[in-house]
Amino acid sequence: MTSITKSAALLIVLSASLIGCADKSLLSPDLSQSQNNTPQATTSAAATPTPKSTVKPIPKPQSTPVPSATPKPTTAPEPTATPKPAVVGNFSKTKSVTGDRVPYSWYYMKKKTGQVPDFPKETKSFTEDQKAVWVGTGKKVYLTIDAGGPLIEVDLMLKSLKENDVKANFFISGNNIKKNPEYLKKVVADGHFVANHTMTHNDFNEMTDDQIRKEITDFEALYKKLTGKEVEKYFRFPYGHYNLHNLNLVSSMGYTSVFWSTAMRDWEPRANGAEDPYNDIMNNLHDGNVILMHQGSLENMQALARICKEIKKKGYEFGIVSELHS
Repeated sequence: MTSITKSAALLIVLSASLIGCADKSLLSPDLSQSQNNTPQATTSAAATPTPKSTVKPIPKPQSTPVPSATPKPTTAPEPTATPKPAVVGNFSKTKSVTGDRVPYSWYYMKKKTGQVPDFPKETKSFTEDQKAVWVGTGKKVYLTIDAGGPLIEVDLMLKSLKENDVKANFFISGNNIKKNPEYLKKVVADGHFVANHTMTHNDFNEMTDDQIRKEITDFEALYKKLTGKEVEKYFRFPYGHYNLHNLNLVSSMGYTSVFWSTAMRDWEPRANGAEDPYNDIMNNLHDGNVILMHQGSLENMQALARICKEIKKKGYEFGIVSELHS
């Protein structure tokens, strides 16, 4: 090879080297793109591994809680009524009290002195078969003495009535007659009217029909045994407690029930002694007055003579309940 040929070859090699070091930006677009697409070896020795993206679980959508309804305030339980004590007889224990079994307690509504009181509204519904009286008419007074409790000052009572020529109406319980037969005999001997006030003086609203019948017939038998006579068919409910059924029952046995138009709180001590029963009676004196007085009140017995005198002074006569008409 000539020197000229060697020189030309050297020049070609140098030119090629210079082209390999040239900026890629100077290359044609096609070539540049071609080189960019050439895969390059990745150096793994010192390269920090690319962290893998942690796949976070996609949370399940939670249903928005529906607000619960505002709780209603708890109603405080109403107190349970205290049970009433058991009563005598089976009827009121086992059946509700309705209709003609509704219990009543006799009363009246006082008016001015001289005026007849008003009476319970249920009396307006009494039928002809429900025989009952509670007030008369005209210038007559009916003194009724109940003897279902203690028998106080018997001699004083009988003396007061005799001296004032007053015949009274006695409603006596059989248990008192049984213990004090002489009491009954004295009352009958003095000409007073005696009526049936049951055998044991218990509340008829707490009894069965059979118990009621027995109360009445036992009294009848005892009265006849001691006096030899049939008792008059007049009756008074103990405590004034009754119902329409019992009124019918007593009526069906031939009795007329006797209530009253004047009464007193004479089952308890009187604050002003004998003045109280005197004033109670005289301040409510009226035509046809049916007066209820209890034998068991000392103040009644002490005031009795004065009461009899004053009633007569007012122009009234004393009558027997058999004169009353239902």
